[in-house]
Amino acid sequence: MGKSQSVSDAKLQEELKNTGAIPVHIAIIMDGNGRWARKRGLPRVAGHKRGVDTVREITEACAELGVKYLTLYTFSTENWNRPKDEVSTLMRLLLRSIKERCNELMENNIRLTTIGNVGSLPIGVQKELFDAMERTKDNKKMTLNLALSYSGRWEILEAIKSIVNEAAESKLNLDDINEKYFSEHLTTKNFPDPDLLIRTSGEFRVSNFLLWQIAYTEFYVTNVFWPEFKRKHLYEAIRSYQQRERRFGKVSEQLITNDKGLKNVSNLPKEIV
Repeated sequence: MGKSQSVSDAKLQEELKNTGAIPVHIAIIMDGNGRWARKRGLPRVAGHKRGVDTVREITEACAELGVKYLTLYTFSTENWNRPKDEVSTLMRLLLRSIKERCNELMENNIRLTTIGNVGSLPIGVQKELFDAMERTKDNKKMTLNLALSYSGRWEILEAIKSIVNEAAESKLNLDDINEKYFSEHLTTKNFPDPDLLIRTSGEFRVSNFLLWQIAYTEFYVTNVFWPEFKRKHLYEAIRSYQQRERRFGKVSEQLITNDKGLKNVSNLPKEIV
């Protein structure tokens, strides 16, 4: 049990672990900061500040549960089109959060990584980010992956450019290109595909997030705005995930049942399972 974790919360987590499999990789589209603030007559920045607190809580809960990878859609390439004042505020919040949370990441044995066009971020943010990544690189309990200046289409185009460049240098035969090879050219090449994608605020779209990687991901949408998203909401999403039958294109009869009563896929290529 974590230092700040309550006894009742630890019990809830133990029940979840006994009920079924905990997702290895959870991805979250953190949506609704602005609407949360507007409902309360507050400036949008208030929602973003409250959202940072939610990131801390959910990161800790995932690490305690045994989630190995948590990817947060923190700032998309489209977010650069927001009002300049809001973008500046978001960058300052990001910078401050990285500075203030690095010690906590170390204490909780969490590694920090990032995906996206990081070179487009302000120099100060880049420096703090890379310093934190270097400091936490040997942590093993969980990987916290921030998608910054990220879009799924951008990532796919970058992968194609890399593959085309290899072909131009005669390092590639056409028959070499398959799903596994393509995945190795993505920024997520060192992570498994997400098992569960959570979207807050009730919107039913993927917003250009991990377009290649979520082909077989289970989706969970909640009407709760991100600043209001708590541990109990995370647990509800995982309970929903545990009730799903993940067939990966097969039929129920081709699945095997594990010791927790959950059905798993058999005889599938390793890169899919």
